[in-house]
Amino acid sequence: MKTRVVKIDPRLPDQNIIKDAALVLEKGGLVAFPTETVYGIGANLLNKGSIDRLYKIKKRPKNKPFTVHIARFEALKDLNINLSEKAARLVHKFWPGPLTIIAFNKKKEKIGVRMPKNKIALDLIKTCSVPIVAPSANISGKKPSTTADAVVLEMQGLVDLVLDAGPTSMGVESTIVDVTKHSFRILRQGGLPKDDIVVDYHVLFVCTGNTCRSVMAKALLEKFLKQSKMSSKVKVDSAGTLSRCNAPAAGNTKAVLKEEGLDVSTHMGKSINLDLLKASDLIFVMEGSHRGVILNMMPAISEKVRFLKVNEDIPDPIGKSLEEYRRVKDIIRDHVENIFLEFFKKEKAK
Repeated sequence: MKTRVVKIDPRLPDQNIIKDAALVLEKGGLVAFPTETVYGIGANLLNKGSIDRLYKIKKRPKNKPFTVHIARFEALKDLNINLSEKAARLVHKFWPGPLTIIAFNKKKEKIGVRMPKNKIALDLIKTCSVPIVAPSANISGKKPSTTADAVVLEMQGLVDLVLDAGPTSMGVESTIVDVTKHSFRILRQGGLPKDDIVVDYHVLFVCTGNTCRSVMAKALLEKFLKQSKMSSKVKVDSAGTLSRCNAPAAGNTKAVLKEEGLDVSTHMGKSINLDLLKASDLIFVMEGSHRGVILNMMPAISEKVRFLKVNEDIPDPIGKSLEEYRRVKDIIRDHVENIFLEFFKKEKAK
């Protein structure tokens, strides 16, 4: 058998090609396709012949099950998987994306599940009428393929079809997390950073330039958390609606935080983006305009966007005196302390 290779546009995938690939899967064939991490080999989960063939070409032990790939959250119910509140929050933050979870189904069997971010992968999964598994397109133990050429080199004649969309965007496998217990366990470090997974909460402070107010808020909350030995529980971030990439903290910001025993000399400004907003559990803004920008980008997250000072703007000290920076820092400190106390009470209640 000769492997068929079909080029496909990663931005605007030809749906006729997608339908053809889905048909190959439905009939029991094997299809290699791109995800955002690496190329995977898709197979029909319900077809024993396909799964046995996949184990054989992967040279993978049969006691190591394949990960099921899904394109919608409702598919978890189809797989009889009920996630804990903490696990559900994790997948809603990072799916679609480079996260694979190991969860229990109703029979208490462990099952791996992933929702890739790549458009071709999602379109193929949605179009296919059967559930599919998709391990990386390589022989077990070898380097995963990040291009279609690499897939063909290793899998020529072993898979039926390869969808060639060029190199994958990340080039590293997904992070695998066991969520069967309250304390999650990372089984494989991949495209999702460890710090994003192990924390209970991700807090984001947003101002305009990410050089003054949000920098102060982040540093002060981190100070409270460190003093209470809660740093491992809460990840703190900051960003701006109009930030220059890698912009340093303002000189007066550094000065007033130094008075608090805090060093922000290594701070590099960044702008808000969809991934950061989605990953954050709580987003605190300094002004109403910041909330407006965020909700214009992602209306669905309105419930987690709050004013740092309830229904009031915190003045922007940019370009003003050191004394004005101190005044703003004191306002921010008082309200950040309230946030810390909220987390502290939740932690003590566990």
